[in-house]
Amino acid sequence: MSLSGCSQHELDDEYKKADKNDSDMLTTLPKEKGWITEHLYQYQSFWFTPEAIKGIKRVQECFKAQPTDAILVTFPKSGTTWFKALIFSLMNRDRFDFSSHPLLTKGPHDCIPFLEAIIRNETSYQDYRISCSPCCLFATHIPYSLLPASVMSSGCKIVYVFREPKDVLVSNWLFMTKVRLKELPSFSIKDAFDLFCKGMSHYGPYWDQVLGYWKASMENPDKVLLLTYEDMKKDPILCLSKLAKFLDKPFCLEEEREGVVQEIVRLCSFENLSSLAVKQNGVQHLSPQFTVANRDFLRKGQVGDWKNHLTPEMAEQLDEITRQKLGGTSLIGTLFGDTIPYSAKA
Repeated sequence: MSLSGCSQHELDDEYKKADKNDSDMLTTLPKEKGWITEHLYQYQSFWFTPEAIKGIKRVQECFKAQPTDAILVTFPKSGTTWFKALIFSLMNRDRFDFSSHPLLTKGPHDCIPFLEAIIRNETSYQDYRISCSPCCLFATHIPYSLLPASVMSSGCKIVYVFREPKDVLVSNWLFMTKVRLKELPSFSIKDAFDLFCKGMSHYGPYWDQVLGYWKASMENPDKVLLLTYEDMKKDPILCLSKLAKFLDKPFCLEEEREGVVQEIVRLCSFENLSSLAVKQNGVQHLSPQFTVANRDFLRKGQVGDWKNHLTPEMAEQLDEITRQKLGGTSLIGTLFGDTIPYSAKA
């Protein structure tokens, strides 16, 4: 299926046929207990909701990346909302004044759309491409191996943000319990922990997704940049400068003298974004089933909040899995730094 040359009516007909095929396909896929829906399904080695599988297939079939595109990729609840705000502000700093910036009235998810969502509507997709030309910014949670070939062949830039897995687990659980279908039974942190450790979480296994983008960054460091949530929290000025250089929009000396980098950090801070009216009152329609309040996308933004929710035994087990899965890569040192995994302590 291709977007090119199709009317929205024709696309809707194609989507209806595809939806029927997707429903039939689900009956053949391995399934497990879902976090927000009844089940997660294993598709091309990763775990997704039925709606996510539909979105990924549309992207694979329809999206044609352009050399000037930039794509933010994250595992769910790894700083997606925050990094959308940072990248949008960075890339559009010559278009908007900080006193009347779009982020003051629109949420980050309205400024950088999820690729899986916008690709479904031909008109919205084309309008967006026109409005943000020449550089279109997209976001996605899609694992590297499932991206359409045009993403790498086009030479567009990928920014992959990853986060310490214990915080990822807790943040996912807290978020998904808020949007979980009401007719489903309760979903405890123990349920989430057991599934996460087995790799059965949205867009998981977590470690497989991280490894996919790590390997891509090793092979194409000028096209795939890895950043950590923790580094951005620790030194946002340094990380933003690195990000700007990678996206071919480095800060000039005049901008540095005028404090532009600091202004972006201030505008996109958790405290500022959380206080805005759009964050308090707005919503996002993620799918026909799910509408999420904007305030639920930004919780604490703290590093190490997992200590308030996981037992020491849970933390030790998760660290051991991370050591096994990511052992032999630079990711171990990047993730843990001076904090040695429990299993590696003397």
